[in-house]
Amino acid sequence: MRWILLVILYILIEFYAYQAIKTITKNQWVQIGCLAVSLFILGYVIYVFANYDRSVGPTKYSLRATAVLLLALVPKLVLVLFLFGEDVIRVFVGGYNYLTTTFFGGKDTQYMPDRRKFISQLALGIAAIPFAGLLHGIFKGKYNFKVIKHVLYFKDLPIAFDGLRIAQISDIHSGSFDDAAKIEYAVDLINEQETDLILFTGDIVNTVADEMNDWIDTFKRIKTPEFGKYSVLGNHDYGEYVTWNSQQEKDANFDAIKDIHTKIDFNLLLNESIFIEKQGERIAIIGVENWGHNFKKAGDLKKASEKVSNEDFKILLSHDPSHWEYEVKKDSDYYHLTLSGHTHGFQFGIEIPGVVRWSPVQYVYKQWAGMYNEMGRYLNVNRGFGFHAFPGRVGIWPEITVIELRKEVKPS
Repeated sequence: MRWILLVILYILIEFYAYQAIKTITKNQWVQIGCLAVSLFILGYVIYVFANYDRSVGPTKYSLRATAVLLLALVPKLVLVLFLFGEDVIRVFVGGYNYLTTTFFGGKDTQYMPDRRKFISQLALGIAAIPFAGLLHGIFKGKYNFKVIKHVLYFKDLPIAFDGLRIAQISDIHSGSFDDAAKIEYAVDLINEQETDLILFTGDIVNTVADEMNDWIDTFKRIKTPEFGKYSVLGNHDYGEYVTWNSQQEKDANFDAIKDIHTKIDFNLLLNESIFIEKQGERIAIIGVENWGHNFKKAGDLKKASEKVSNEDFKILLSHDPSHWEYEVKKDSDYYHLTLSGHTHGFQFGIEIPGVVRWSPVQYVYKQWAGMYNEMGRYLNVNRGFGFHAFPGRVGIWPEITVIELRKEVKPS
């Protein structure tokens, strides 16, 4: 039923788009060519997803089909918006003509066909913008890595850790990668930051552990800094979005995913905490399993914090930022800094510092990208290292976060 509805929707959108082509050009070969391309795309996408193997999860073929579908649909949705609006105007003009000529003897006002052509041309021109954006996002944007830096001040930061520099990465999604040179570059970029601590906040794969086989040596190159490398799991790391032959097979995959962290020299925290120490002072690094408002709730904040006192300075790793919104920021224990990911910023949006900051994901997540602060408790939502579902990024670029902690000194 879902596929039938999608096909009907595609055909309706195609119908409107075809009207625009017919309005602009009377060349039948162009019209037939556009229609043939649309039918080919529809057939290709149906074929790929009809043969989609739920036991392996997303593949380069399904990602490619998603990209082709979006490239075909998004510009046409712009056309639909314009042409449907034009049809609404036609209805009102027709209704006005009928009323004035029937009841008041007015003169019939003819709708100008040149206007329809102008609207179609305008719509095609505007539709070219998202089409170009999607193309850039697919071929360039998904590897357009950015280093985003923050400096945070805390009154109760242990003085020994004044100036501590943390690198955060999140949402690797290794099964989506298709350019080894770009990933090597990103790892070099992480190493160039020369931070004191590296933290990874989950989703190392899309679905299965084997996705990381070709990338172990690459991510193992991330240098282990003075205070180590620590990580947690994300919702995709539990293998819950595919069909398994047995529970034993699923459990084996989960164990293999946890082993990946050891292979790349990260210490995986599973509802537990560790302390990093310097000059007799310490900071708690607390890692919870995935806890999401609408996703798996394996995280146990109380269990993870058993060894931590309320007086300790705390850095919490929790994949889904909804955990901070629904539990962490309200907890009686004071978690100074929480690091999350998960949203990817939807991999689509507009961010111009000081001007505009928008993404569709903001209607789902209150905290969806960047640094947030409530009552002195900070949350950073990393925009993600990799990509998933759509093989590209438009306006929301892959991120390496560098956070510097500073001691806020009371004025004398």
